[in-house]
Amino acid sequence: MNDVVITVRGEHETSLPPERAVVHLSVTVEGRDRSTVVERIAALSTPVREDLAARQAAGELSEWSSQRVSVWAERPWHPEGKRLAPVHHATVEMTATFTDVTAMSMWAGDAAERDGVQISHVDWQLTPETRARVEQEVATAAVSVAVERATAYARALGRMDVAPLEIADVGLLSNPDAATKQSGAMMARMAFDGAPAGGGGGLQFQPQDLSVTAAVEARFSAR
Repeated sequence: MNDVVITVRGEHETSLPPERAVVHLSVTVEGRDRSTVVERIAALSTPVREDLAARQAAGELSEWSSQRVSVWAERPWHPEGKRLAPVHHATVEMTATFTDVTAMSMWAGDAAERDGVQISHVDWQLTPETRARVEQEVATAAVSVAVERATAYARALGRMDVAPLEIADVGLLSNPDAATKQSGAMMARMAFDGAPAGGGGGLQFQPQDLSVTAAVEARFSAR
């Protein structure tokens, strides 16, 4: 009896709470007088920097950074087509990586209410060590799923012995057949979903679980 070649896909996904939160924020001021705008941006951004420095010293965040003040001017147009007097703008971009996500949620809610402060988004993350470990775990589990599927197919055909021939990320098996080439699901991936589960509009100051997924293709010989 000739061997039967079985090609399967194995996937696995796991979810776990974020360990870090990277907050992206800016302090912005605008006005007719350039000197006043520069003074105002300094007055608004300094307390934010001092607050972040204090929280870093307290161990709530691992690092933070602040770019230099950017100042520019524009001359808006009047509805009647006339150029108006210049309007001066000033902004400072900042990022802060919180290791205490609960403290970050409380801080972000207060910071968003400060005059001139805008929080653009929050990146929920795992530490590099956790991410590497979890990616290995889900990859191993994805291979196990592939083995289980191949074994089930073989048993259904009355074949008892299953031996691996090839295993690869999705789409990388050698000489895939036409059906495999035409499949819309053949996207190789070891994906890390850094967006909060559930999505939705607006900023998410409350941490939600992150998902890590892995997918593999494997080819087995069954006899």
